[in-house]
Amino acid sequence: MITKLNRSFRLLSAGAALSLLMVAAPAAFAETPKDTLVEGFAIDDIISMDPGEAFELSTAEVTSNTYSLLVRLDMNDTSKIKGDLADSWTVSDDGLTYTFKLKPGLKFASGNPITAEDVAWSFERAVKLDKSPAFILTQFGLTGGNVTEKAKAVDPTTFTFTVDKPYAPSFVLNCLTATVASVVDKKLVMDHVKSVTVDADHKYDNDFGNDWLKTNYAGSGAYKLREWRANEVVVMERNDNYYGEKAKLNRVIYRYMKESSAQRLALEAGDIDIARNLEPGDLDAVSKNADLATTNAPKSTVYYVSLNNKNENLKKPEVQEAFKYLVDYDAIGSTLIKGIGEIHQTFLPTGQLGALNDNPYKLDVAKAKELLAKAGLPNGFSVTMDVRNTQPVTGIAESMQQTLAQAGVKMEIIPGDGKQTLTKYRARTHDMYIGQWGSDYFDPNSNADTFTSNPDNSDAGTVKTLAWRNTWEAPELDKETKAALLERDAAKRAAMYEDVQKKFLANSPFVIIFQQIEVAGYRKSLKDFKLGPSFDTNYVGPISK
Repeated sequence: MITKLNRSFRLLSAGAALSLLMVAAPAAFAETPKDTLVEGFAIDDIISMDPGEAFELSTAEVTSNTYSLLVRLDMNDTSKIKGDLADSWTVSDDGLTYTFKLKPGLKFASGNPITAEDVAWSFERAVKLDKSPAFILTQFGLTGGNVTEKAKAVDPTTFTFTVDKPYAPSFVLNCLTATVASVVDKKLVMDHVKSVTVDADHKYDNDFGNDWLKTNYAGSGAYKLREWRANEVVVMERNDNYYGEKAKLNRVIYRYMKESSAQRLALEAGDIDIARNLEPGDLDAVSKNADLATTNAPKSTVYYVSLNNKNENLKKPEVQEAFKYLVDYDAIGSTLIKGIGEIHQTFLPTGQLGALNDNPYKLDVAKAKELLAKAGLPNGFSVTMDVRNTQPVTGIAESMQQTLAQAGVKMEIIPGDGKQTLTKYRARTHDMYIGQWGSDYFDPNSNADTFTSNPDNSDAGTVKTLAWRNTWEAPELDKETKAALLERDAAKRAAMYEDVQKKFLANSPFVIIFQQIEVAGYRKSLKDFKLGPSFDTNYVGPISK
């Protein structure tokens, strides 16, 4: 039966194959097809598959497996960068121009050749689209008006990138590992460009293929995107045009499964190969199953609660500090995040340059009441929190609801899926929001910048950092963060970030709770399954059965 089903899989469309798998698996066999990896994963945060627009954790994992970059993080030494499409690179003596030489004979999944023109247009496209992740590139002085001069093809295999300041080269190169720097197939995307009318919302007369790429694919990674159905499934198929070592399996399917218990049961039954969102109890159960195994990896991801300064009560510094004393960190650490996270109260995750491991706050209702009274709110107030329907954030929100109530603060939980809560958060229409932030690149500036920088606090602001989303301005912290970018001495740079974090802890609308330890349960028949140090380094190409 398994052999026949495997043969059928190669003949069926992705959607039909998935349907057959879902229907037939429980009754017909105790394992998934030999050429297919099936993961249970909470992928409800996916909004778009366009690498110039997508800024969600689940999408980044798909993008990192389906698109190529100039450079990537070296998985054997995360303090180093290695070439992806780039064979080599040099930095000019003045520290402003980076010149990349591409590897020879590269092809997109479509069969089109990969040239420096594709790289240059990918940069231009991301900057002119000006979606959420664009700031990773525009922070180097790129604008719609100068990007074609600052990021350009010198010849078919040579690409140059000119930045506005002599930054530490490691910072620049780390930024180019972000998914917004993915190289897209210019010829293919141009075939699907839509004309638009230039107006207040559109600076250019076309959409750069954004509407098409939301659900389609134009990359060159180890896998190619075959299908995405929101809150249901992502299907990837091996890209035989990939320049590197070919993926071991023909197909990877991410099945949307929200509940940890459902993932565990599916894993035990053989309906999935990997369970990605296990809560502590289910993780423990998996670890005791002789047919299964578990793995984990510290992630550069922190979970936090943010307070929108548009709310006059939440804007008060005393209220912000009071909320930091109204989290039961000990209880959360020993139950809700046991085995999947560690209490961590600063924005730089352990493992990155300059990270502080100080956790000065603990549950102290009396101290919180004192601060609320100082803010003129001795009887508390009412507030709402937008919460994604998944653990552990729902559990943490419920815990905070109880501890806030002890100080007279009535908090209403507004549940929603990932897309709903993110959309509202990005529109700055929330009171409180609980979520996670994963570094866009493995450099301290990724987190330091988004938590402190807000150059235009208006609703029309285009640099939509976490500080902007919460209507918070911290110009002095931002100034210190920017200065750290130009410090090439690692020890001095680390000290600067430590100082910023101490000031941030004392005065900010962010209650940072823990750093993620990503865990997964998997069937022992899998080989070479590993979790990476960041949300975009979980590579599925090496996995086999």
